[in-house]
Amino acid sequence: MYVRDAAGLRECIGRIQSSPFIALDTEFMRDRTYYARLCLIQIATDDMQAIIDPLAVRELSPLLSVLADVHVTKVLHAGSQDLEIFWQLMGRVPAPVFDTQVAATLAGFPTQVGYGALVENMLGVKLDKSDTFTDWSRRPLSENQIEYALNDVRYLPMIYRELRGRLETENRLSWLEPDFDRMVDPATYDLLPEEQFRRVKRVASLTPRQLGVLMCVTAWRENEARRRDVPRRWIIGDESLVEIARRVPLDAVQLGAIRGVGDKLGKSSYPGVLEAVTDGLALPDERLPHIERRRRRPLDIDAAVDLMAALVRLRAKEHGVAAPLLASRDDLKNLAAGERDGNALLETWRRSIVGEELIDLLDGRLALRLEEGKLVVEEMGCDDAV
Repeated sequence: MYVRDAAGLRECIGRIQSSPFIALDTEFMRDRTYYARLCLIQIATDDMQAIIDPLAVRELSPLLSVLADVHVTKVLHAGSQDLEIFWQLMGRVPAPVFDTQVAATLAGFPTQVGYGALVENMLGVKLDKSDTFTDWSRRPLSENQIEYALNDVRYLPMIYRELRGRLETENRLSWLEPDFDRMVDPATYDLLPEEQFRRVKRVASLTPRQLGVLMCVTAWRENEARRRDVPRRWIIGDESLVEIARRVPLDAVQLGAIRGVGDKLGKSSYPGVLEAVTDGLALPDERLPHIERRRRRPLDIDAAVDLMAALVRLRAKEHGVAAPLLASRDDLKNLAAGERDGNALLETWRRSIVGEELIDLLDGRLALRLEEGKLVVEEMGCDDAV
């Protein structure tokens, strides 16, 4: 079904309203804009698939009402960008959601498994990916483009039911809740302009005052990119922002001398940048931003992390989950360094599977050894641990 007018949208919504879930995907363009330009919406249930053309159907309220229905599960694959688009359209994030990429990692698939690989593995269907890099804003769409777009949701209902069934049988559905809760949290998609500086890299050498300047200048860039609807990098690059914070220019000559400013930033924007620099310099000490510095770790921490990683791989294999989902190397490094507060390994289902054992391993209450080529976990007695 290809929806190109209001009547078609009403018919489409009438056919999906009774379904307890809707498979959902989008095609969009974002290479020349700040906000994603929505070009297609694909939806599917057990017995229908449809493409909705938002370039032709401007009034999407009937669909958005269904997406806002908390009794209808929205099924996506790697759906964070799709949810961000609907958050921009609706002012809220569609919920509840079920992301098949996240769920698949609890069913034995690798982390970040692609949709095509999942369809082929679970359903034996090999998808044509020839239109992956197509320009979805151009009309008319070819039959191949329409088929490609429909395939992105055609198999999601079957995959959803299969994955959900597996995880229900293994009592793992609740394990997904923290990840899905983060996906539908508006804060995931609405980072304040004043917080954007935290995404800028190579700032460790900046003083607190320089960080204050960086915060204000980065906030100016964020607001300017939103106002003009252009990518942030088109305004000014991250490296130039850091250099502005480091050198603290006070006039147009000093600002224009900074690499990446004079040849990119229009002179009409200089007053805004200089005002942001002044704002950063004027911040009271108590309002200066703070970036958590990683503590210097022992030089031999990698040996402990390697040992911990072996235990993680063992438990991941036993439970049929992807090891990186169970514990990232950063999680292991933090735990080995004694950083336990807020560590994902000590929260929710990860703690019971491997988190407590990792603590015991670090504290000498557990040991790992090889027995006939297999890794064995052994509890240590009091005398053994001395």
